Amino acid sequence: MVAITFIAADESVSIIDASDGMSLMENAVANDVYGIDAICGGNAYCGTCRVYVEPAWRAIVGSATEIELPMLEANADETPGARLSCQITVVPEHEGLIVRMPSTQS
Repeated sequence: MVAITFIAADESVSIIDASDGMSLMENAVANDVYGIDAICGGNAYCGTCRVYVEPAWRAIVGSATEIELPMLEANADETPGARLSCQITVVPEHEGLIVRMPSTQS
């Protein structure tokens, strides 16, 4: 299990124990993280699982992929560290990861 912190736009915090090998979105939904709606079920076409990876974690988590970019652009989200949590697979190196959620998901 990997401890991951989600911070909502209102600064409320949810810390979950995430399972390796599952997406960040799947872990958030399984742990009832408020603000991760995941309407499309992880297919990268709704943008309701967006997160902002904290600066210290961006090199570890990586940048948005070609699959994510159209949805981030459709949401006009140019926030640094913006990712779709359905496209981030949780690995042990993510222990302590901190992500924020946009106000549009709170």
